Amino acid sequence: MNGEVIEAIRALAREKGIAREVLFDAIEEALKSAYRRNFKRYSSGAQNVRVSIDRDNGSVTVYARKIVVDSVLDDSQEISVEEARKIQSGYEPGDIVEIEVTPSDFGRVAAQTAKQVIMQRIREAERGNEYLNIAEKENEVLTAILQRQEGRTIHVAIGQTEGVLEPAQQIPGEQYKIGAHMKVYVLDVAKTPRGPLVKVSRTHAWLLKRLFEMSVPEIQSGVVQIKSIARDPGNRSKIAVHTTDASIDPVGSCVGQRGSRVEGIVAELNNERVDIIKWSSDPVEFIANALNPARVLNVFISESEKICRVVVPDSQLSLAIGKEGQNARLAARLTGWRIDIKSQSQAEALMSGSMPDDEGEDDEESAAMLAAAYAAAGFQNP
Repeated sequence: MNGEVIEAIRALAREKGIAREVLFDAIEEALKSAYRRNFKRYSSGAQNVRVSIDRDNGSVTVYARKIVVDSVLDDSQEISVEEARKIQSGYEPGDIVEIEVTPSDFGRVAAQTAKQVIMQRIREAERGNEYLNIAEKENEVLTAILQRQEGRTIHVAIGQTEGVLEPAQQIPGEQYKIGAHMKVYVLDVAKTPRGPLVKVSRTHAWLLKRLFEMSVPEIQSGVVQIKSIARDPGNRSKIAVHTTDASIDPVGSCVGQRGSRVEGIVAELNNERVDIIKWSSDPVEFIANALNPARVLNVFISESEKICRVVVPDSQLSLAIGKEGQNARLAARLTGWRIDIKSQSQAEALMSGSMPDDEGEDDEESAAMLAAAYAAAGFQNP
């Protein structure tokens, strides 16, 4: 093995941050296997050998290691006391004798093996650095390029790293075109022998959170805070924001001039509608805000049960509930309260013990049961 290989080891140690002794040890172990594989005429399969590399000039020496015994039964592993003392006097049974067995043409194999080990270590170091770099991005939003699709699974490129967008993490109905750029949330980074395995998401609530943090300077500076998020990916989301600075409008900051900030986020999320809500420490106010765009007349809460009844104008009931209950469901997730929505006429009839005539007589017993349940929960009569 020549000086070029030694210099390559030193350069690799400097560039990849690997200790030189670690590299030398790895090459010596590889040379042991190469010796047994390529020089069977010198070595039995059971022979115990040691390979040593001179750290300065790169010369390689192979030693057979044998135990000193009184009577030799296996000459590949043992040497008699008499033969050992011919090498060096003073050997006793149980000692280890090293005998040089370096083949004359071992240098070529040694150089080739060393280069293979160095290349392997370079790949391992690069994969390790790649893992460390991408692991720091866990829970962050990065730009990915769509590479290929296997079944319903999408493979993306994040810099030099490959990420996986599994079906459960895809926005329903979103079209993924090979070569397209998109923002993804880094869910998890796992270390594997083939490099880091990165799982990404387009549906995670924090994707929305990070996009607002990236787009709104007031959030970046901490003047405006995101308090909670509820998301129905690809359809609609609600985000509650707050500020302690009375001169700042937290909702307006997130919307941007003429909607420029929120529109960019909506476009990034496949035109997902985003309701920006003003957070409040007062649950009554917060719940009323969360049901935007519906207008709320009253909110009655039960602190002990963490449930509330919301009264809206008759004309606003469908809007408050939303298509398939979406608006009410998102508001409940945003606030952490169970929300029961009633129109004004329903609420009045409920508290009086009867429902409007058009509800039908069959509903009177149900209305009475509901009224009793709400009274037991601590609601006050509006």
